[in-house]
Amino acid sequence: MTHVNRSTRFGFRLWTVVVIAFLWLPLAVVAVLSFNTSSSLAWPPKGLTLHWWGKAVQNQGARDALLMSIKTAVFATVIALLLGTAAAFAVQRYRFFGREPLSLMIVLPIALPGIVTGIALNAAFRQIGLDLGIITLVIAHATFCVVVVYNNVLARLRRMSPNLEEASADLGADMFQTFRMVTFPLLRSALLAGGLLAFGLSFDEIVVTTFTNGAGTDLQTLPQWILSNLSRGDQQPIVNVMATAVMLFSLVPVWAAQRLTGEQSGLAGR
Repeated sequence: MTHVNRSTRFGFRLWTVVVIAFLWLPLAVVAVLSFNTSSSLAWPPKGLTLHWWGKAVQNQGARDALLMSIKTAVFATVIALLLGTAAAFAVQRYRFFGREPLSLMIVLPIALPGIVTGIALNAAFRQIGLDLGIITLVIAHATFCVVVVYNNVLARLRRMSPNLEEASADLGADMFQTFRMVTFPLLRSALLAGGLLAFGLSFDEIVVTTFTNGAGTDLQTLPQWILSNLSRGDQQPIVNVMATAVMLFSLVPVWAAQRLTGEQSGLAGR
């Protein structure tokens, strides 16, 4: 039995290493190539340098695209926090006709293929005469960012005991005082985790962005800029730099959200 257990543990460890390598090696290659002294994609790199990172900082198109992605992600996250939180409270705290279908409709945009969502939103914007630009882009990103906020807040509300809010009301606190002093502190980490995930999801999205953004180069998000410059040999090293930057911008909020969610789950289980 001990031999079987050791073999099983070794097999699981080996499989874990294979899966992690499969997921991370391509990303690691891009990151290393961003420091390559050569402008080609030859592997292994001939040497390491920060030259291309300096070039990326000086590249106006890359800077504008990065700023566009940040602005879009911030606005989409704010909208998602407001709408996702309100929807979670409505679904969890009240019983009404169509509650379950409503919950499904809120979650559905992130389950649909991005190209379907993008085409549908593009058609809707054209029907109402709304020109494609940052407004349509923010609305489009908010449609799927709402889902992660909604799921985080709803999960936290389901774990919260209603007795705490009832006790606050019994002690004389009104609805707003109860929310500020009891409900919001309990929801704070879920809101922060949902907001971080929404930001990361918006920042690196490209499929829906392609259908809901304007055609001008000054409106490109960073993923769009990377895609449009990927085949240009003179821009390849800078593309590697910006791709690495996208990974960092995406990984940091996801990692932070996972830590927050994990810590809160641990506290809830005690």
